[in-house]
Amino acid sequence: MPKILIIEDEPELVKVLRSYLEKSNFEVISAYRGDSGLTAWEQQKPDLVLLDLNLPGMDGLDVAREIRRKADTPIIMLTARVEEMDQLIGLELGADDYITKPYSPRLVVAKVRAVLRRSAIEPTPSQVLNVADLEIDLDAHTIHQAGNPIELTPTEFDLLAALAAQPGRAFSRMQLLEASQGAAYEGYERTIDAHIKNLRAKLEPDPKTPRYIETVFGVGYRFSRKEQEVGSRK
Repeated sequence: MPKILIIEDEPELVKVLRSYLEKSNFEVISAYRGDSGLTAWEQQKPDLVLLDLNLPGMDGLDVAREIRRKADTPIIMLTARVEEMDQLIGLELGADDYITKPYSPRLVVAKVRAVLRRSAIEPTPSQVLNVADLEIDLDAHTIHQAGNPIELTPTEFDLLAALAAQPGRAFSRMQLLEASQGAAYEGYERTIDAHIKNLRAKLEPDPKTPRYIETVFGVGYRFSRKEQEVGSRK
C-alpha cells in the first residue's frame, strides 16, 4: 500500500484528502507545519508528498528544496499561489507536478496515481535506450551517463526518455506535457521549460550551451541527433 505524506496546514483539507486517498487504498500520514512535515518525511519515508506552499514553521518551497537535496521522492505541490513564477520556482526545485486551489479531491487522487505510476519500478526485463553516452533503463527508471548514475525525478525521467527515444524529432511543449503527465495533466505548457532547465543542469557539461537537449525555437525541444551520432562512433 503506497504511503502518502500530506503537509498541509488546513485540517479540513487534510481530512478530505485523507478520506479520498484511503478509499483509493493509500496509506496516509499528515503534518500541519513545514518543519514537522520535513521530519515526518525523514522518519516515515513516504512514497509521495503532497506539499502545500504556504506553511507555518517552514515554507513549502524550503521543504521541497530540502527533500530534493536528499532524495527523489515524488512531490506534488498544492498551492493557492496563482502566480506563474511561484509555480515555476516549485517545478525548478524538482516538484513533479502542482495543483492550484481550489481543487477536486478526485483530481488529486488521479495525479497521485499518475506520478506514482511513472516512478514505479516494474519487475520485468529491462528495456534500455543507449543514446550518446546515456544509458536509460525504461523499466528500472535509472539513467547512467558515461557509467555514472544520474538522479532524476519521475517527470524528468519521462521527459528525457521521450526525447531520447526519437533523436532529431522536435516535440512541442504540449506533446512533452502529455508524455510526462499523461491523462491527468493540468497546467500550462511553460512548465516544461522548468523541467528541461533541471534536466540540463543535471546532464549538460555547460547548460547554457546544451549538447543533448536542444531548443527548437517556436516549437519546443529535441534530443540532438548530432550527439547520438557522436556517441555511436565511440
